[in-house]
Amino acid sequence: MKINGATIVHGIMGNPVSHSLSPVMHNAAFATSGINGVYVPFPVKDVAGAISGFKALGVRGVSVTIPHKQAVIAHLDEIDPVAERIGAVNTLVVSAGRVKGYNTDWLGANRALSAKMNLAGAAVLLLGAGGSARAIGFGLLEAGARLIIASRTPESGKALAKQLDCPWHPLADIPHLGADAVVNATSVGMAKMADVSLVPADKIGDFAVVMDIVYAPLETRMLVEAKEAGCLTINGVQMLLHQGAAQFELWTGQPAPVDVMARELMAALGL
Repeated sequence: MKINGATIVHGIMGNPVSHSLSPVMHNAAFATSGINGVYVPFPVKDVAGAISGFKALGVRGVSVTIPHKQAVIAHLDEIDPVAERIGAVNTLVVSAGRVKGYNTDWLGANRALSAKMNLAGAAVLLLGAGGSARAIGFGLLEAGARLIIASRTPESGKALAKQLDCPWHPLADIPHLGADAVVNATSVGMAKMADVSLVPADKIGDFAVVMDIVYAPLETRMLVEAKEAGCLTINGVQMLLHQGAAQFELWTGQPAPVDVMARELMAALGL
C-alpha cells in the first residue's frame, strides 16, 4: 500500500483506541480490493471537535467505539433510520461536508450468533445497557428472539428494557435467569477486568451458546469457563469481523473481502 495525495483516509474514534484491531482488518481490505485507502486510530475526547475535523480534512469514513456511540448522534447531519431506532451509531460516512451515522453492530452480532443457533424463538440473556447492547438487542428482536436484559445500572438498564419491550434484571439475578444463550455486551473481560466474568462458573453451563463481544483478550474468562462447561462459544472477533465488513461496504460501495479480513484479524491475534 502506497500513501499519496490521492489516499482516502478512514479511521476509528474512541477512548481508548490503542487496542483496536480494526486498522489491521480494514487496511487489508483496502489493499486486497485495490482501493487507495488507509485506516488509522483517532483517540478522541472532544466529539464535536472530531466531527468538525473529519469534515475539514476530508476523512471518508469512521468507526465509532466506546464511549462515543451515543454522544456522537448530537453532532451528525443525518442519521440512518435503523441507527436512530437503536439510539447508537458505530459508523460514520462523510460526504460533501456532511456526516451520516449508521449502525452495523447489530448485523455483526446477528451473523455471528446465527452461525451457532437459530435465533427465531430463542431466549437470549443480554448483559449490558450501553451502545453495543442497544444494537445487539435490536438485532435479536429483529431476528425473532426473546430478550432478557441484565445490567449494573438500573436506570440505563430499565430504560433500554422499556425501549425494547423486554424484562430487566440486576446482575445479581444472573444465576437465576434461564436462556438459550447469553451475550456479554459490556467491557467486563477487558484489560483490568480480564479475570472477571459476570456469569458464575457453576451457572455458565445453563446456556447452550455463550458470546462475548470483547476480543482483547480473544478468550475471556467467561468464554474459557463456557468451553469447559461444554457450551458453544463465540468470541468478539466474529462480531468485529461482520460489522466491519458492513462498514467497508458503506464506505466503498464494494463487497467486503471477508475471508481476507478474517485472516488478518486472526494473524494479528497470533492465531
